[in-house]
Amino acid sequence: MSKKEEDIVIKSPTRDLFAFSKLVPQRKKRIEKASSEPITSDPMNELASKLHPRNQQLVIKEIRDETKSAKTFKLVPDPDSNTKEVAYFRAGQYLSLKVRLNDVVITRPYSLSSSPTDALNGFYEITVRKDDEGFLTPYIWDNWKVGTKIVSSEPSGHFYYDNLRDLKNIIGIGGGSGITPFRSMAKEIADGKLDINLTIIYGSSEEDDIIFYDELKELEKEYPDKVKVIIVLSCDEVTLEGCEQGFITANIIKKYVDINTSSFFICGPQIMYDFIEKEMDQFKLPRKRVRQEVYGEVKDVLNLPNFPKEVAEKTFKIKVQIGNQTKEIPAIATETVLVALERANLAPPSVCRSGECGLCRSLLINGDLYVSPIIDGRREADKKFNFFHPCSSYPITNLEIKIPRSI
Repeated sequence: MSKKEEDIVIKSPTRDLFAFSKLVPQRKKRIEKASSEPITSDPMNELASKLHPRNQQLVIKEIRDETKSAKTFKLVPDPDSNTKEVAYFRAGQYLSLKVRLNDVVITRPYSLSSSPTDALNGFYEITVRKDDEGFLTPYIWDNWKVGTKIVSSEPSGHFYYDNLRDLKNIIGIGGGSGITPFRSMAKEIADGKLDINLTIIYGSSEEDDIIFYDELKELEKEYPDKVKVIIVLSCDEVTLEGCEQGFITANIIKKYVDINTSSFFICGPQIMYDFIEKEMDQFKLPRKRVRQEVYGEVKDVLNLPNFPKEVAEKTFKIKVQIGNQTKEIPAIATETVLVALERANLAPPSVCRSGECGLCRSLLINGDLYVSPIIDGRREADKKFNFFHPCSSYPITNLEIKIPRSI
């Protein structure tokens, strides 16, 4: 090390300490010069309220058919409400919608399929795929029209690119409506606001049910160095050129991407997650390089490890404390505590329905729960002191619980 370098190493901390010693005198001078007029505005809190509103009052402005089973809903601020602009978000996040269905208020998360730039232009888009066996989508298909008013949460979730965590090559593996966050990312790349290389590997069971096919292929053509789209069809007869047939396997993934220089984002139905997880295990990647979007409640808890099948047909009683009120409600063993609370119109606040956000966090006073090991987002302290997330917990005895009030 040269003499000059030694001086730098020795003197830099000294200079830092000297600068630090001036902080208090400088602050005193600024305080003395400050106006005595009271502060009448709080720009930081105003910004925080815009980015993180307690709820958003929206209205459907446009409905677009994407495929035979998918519709896109364009949402804008309800002009009759206090919501004047939609909150900004990161490509990949979701909204939790609060819907009154048969006099019962329920929440459901939907990934934003529009881009953050679209939010700056005053609107969101969500794309919903119909599930005939679902609780909410048949109602959406029959009842949502232009002009229907919607209550939404702020944009939520951690399924977005972070340059401190993720590699620049992002592999988006999607199935069904799981394409929506990747459409948001692709649009944000086209808007010049997201500097990543996105390869989308999208699985569909039918050739005529590929959501956003034309749009994504057009983006691939316009931005060949930034966006790539690979379609994987599981149907028996395939006429679409340039696609793969079967399921998204480790071999198909290796065919199109460099595993060692990529981060993986996975979004789709539970059955796809179960399959992809086994394929991804072959790569032995660090945990931080594989991210899965929350997908809501587990639909078939009987297939989860160690669930006590002897209680599968039983209905239990839950004694619920909420504020100063106490109420007893029934709860089916194979449905989450959150569903039981919703049926009784006692639902706590909820957003993700996947054990992740912790908004529905409640206290177990008495009884036993089965907590899904797939979506158990409890902190260690919560486990120790009997706090649980109703959205990922199932009653296996009679319960007594204390829940927060809905927001």
